[in-house]
Amino acid sequence: MTQNLGDIRLFVEAAGLGSLSAAGRKMGLSPAAASARLVKLEAALNTRLFERTTRALRLTAEGALYLAHCQQALDALDDAQAALQAGRSAVSGKLRIAATSDFGRNVLQGWLEEFNRLHPQITIALILGDAVANLLQDDLDLAIRFGVPQNSSMVARPLAFNRRVLCAAPAYVAAHGMPAHPSDLHRHSCIVLFSASGMANEWRFERDGKTESFIVPPAGARETNDGAVAREWAIGGHGIAMKSVWDIGADLQAGRLQVVMPQWRTPDAPVHALYQRTRYMAPRVRALLDFLVERFERAGVELEAVLRPGGAAGQ
Repeated sequence: MTQNLGDIRLFVEAAGLGSLSAAGRKMGLSPAAASARLVKLEAALNTRLFERTTRALRLTAEGALYLAHCQQALDALDDAQAALQAGRSAVSGKLRIAATSDFGRNVLQGWLEEFNRLHPQITIALILGDAVANLLQDDLDLAIRFGVPQNSSMVARPLAFNRRVLCAAPAYVAAHGMPAHPSDLHRHSCIVLFSASGMANEWRFERDGKTESFIVPPAGARETNDGAVAREWAIGGHGIAMKSVWDIGADLQAGRLQVVMPQWRTPDAPVHALYQRTRYMAPRVRALLDFLVERFERAGVELEAVLRPGGAAGQ
């Protein structure tokens, strides 16, 4: 059943303000009229959206789920109206973007500054974290993720190649030697990431059609749930880490890190942009996607040069 759009906007405003009467005043409704509209919406949905107290409103679990969908729908309607009024070239509004912590700080943050200079009407919200974001629940427009996305309900647009490499500080390699084979890694200090799904301590490699794997012993490894911390530990000479070349490209070029065992390749995990599967894409999201495709392509050429034999990566 299609609900009255005004009732839905009232619900979203009430959730944001924490007050039904305040939401009613904002929309030109009396407290009685606002209450009647909310009761009508809950009756139509056969669901209680708020827990009501004398002091405030609190969303129920069902209300929180409905709110996320309503916000997405209202954003799309507002974007469509803006596009019709100002033309497809109109790029404005808030962009909510999620990315992994290391890539977000070291690469994406600078790119977004450049994008914002091109489109000053855009307001940026950047959410960083190594856990996989839920676009709908977290009210995100776009997420950048490494690897093959598991959630088929999202559109996953490939943006760039992504090699993962072992890396360490030159001082660490000078002090402890360069391993030649994955089996040599047991003599080295290792840095590993962990998440809610477990520790990423199984490193797989391929060379000349042969595959090898090394499981980092948890007892002797430095562990963190933050990719930026793992990178800083590696730069500090605390051991060998498995990192995306996108996270450490600038460190390889500057000589702060070098690739360990460059002749052994790890499975590629391409970079994807994830966004909602909708028929209408907001102009701001389309503009950002086009910008990211171009920036990834340009930066990818530079990274490939660094990773070539004899480049800074292998020194």
